[in-house]
Amino acid sequence: MTRLRLKHATTLEERLAMDASQSRKRAMSLPPGQEREALLRKARRDEMAATVTKWLTLPRPQLPRR
Repeated sequence: MTRLRLKHATTLEERLAMDASQSRKRAMSLPPGQEREALLRKARRDEMAATVTKWLTLPRPQLPRR
């Protein structure tokens, strides 16, 4: 079984930020309630995932060698 590989035009951080923005925009158009809160939670999760991904891809500081 072969795995399908996709080439994305944007980075994961950009896709997560775009999804968070769209979720937030949709949530603001809804009246207060469960659906709106769910979309706001999704937006916060996407923003946090983008932040964690960015942290994980940062280069580690190198220790001085003797």
